[in-house]
Amino acid sequence: MDFETLVRTRRSVRGYKTDPVPRKLIEEIIEVAAGAPSSMNTQPWHVHVLTGEPLERVRRRNTDVMLGGAKANRDIVTHGEYEGVHRQRQVAIAIKLFAKMGIERHDKVKRQDWVMRGFRQFDAPVSLVLTYDRDLDPGAVVHFDLGALSYGICLAAWDRGLGTVINGQGIMRSEIVREEANIPENEVIMTCIALGWPDDDFPANTVKADREPLDGIVRFVGFGD
Repeated sequence: MDFETLVRTRRSVRGYKTDPVPRKLIEEIIEVAAGAPSSMNTQPWHVHVLTGEPLERVRRRNTDVMLGGAKANRDIVTHGEYEGVHRQRQVAIAIKLFAKMGIERHDKVKRQDWVMRGFRQFDAPVSLVLTYDRDLDPGAVVHFDLGALSYGICLAAWDRGLGTVINGQGIMRSEIVREEANIPENEVIMTCIALGWPDDDFPANTVKADREPLDGIVRFVGFGD
């Protein structure tokens, strides 16, 4: 599809068919996305692609550990709870998703099940784990670079009929992902992307997040008006 249609129609997919995704197709997507810009052409990214039993072990262990009350243990430094306008936007998309899924505010069981879906990487048949070399920390610039790669993966997948969701919950216990995917210690686990064929019958897949109008995020300087 043309670029603008691609960007405007893409949305995060949180329900997937069980059908496998051919390795050749995944290679195509990553090759396209690897054309993303990076600081000084450093191309600092690594992509570890999980499917089958290794991914199932990650799901099971993530779920068991988090249900057991363990705290998150990510490789990267995180911001903690969102506040202010960022929290408002987070709540707004949650309200949309819960409405589509029929999850009431007081329904603790369904709410917890939704959280667990995130730890299971939304049951997608493929997980792409994005890492970078540890000697590039502190990672503000490299995080920007991997963000560009992530968006490229999402767009290239959507263009081929596949869905994705960038899924920080999937690496909240980074040591589990590292062990099961045999990721070297000299690589920092940044995030993961769930990927697969969208399940059109899954209600949340119709949800698209609202975007702020330009006057809320953009300033024009020197335009004479």
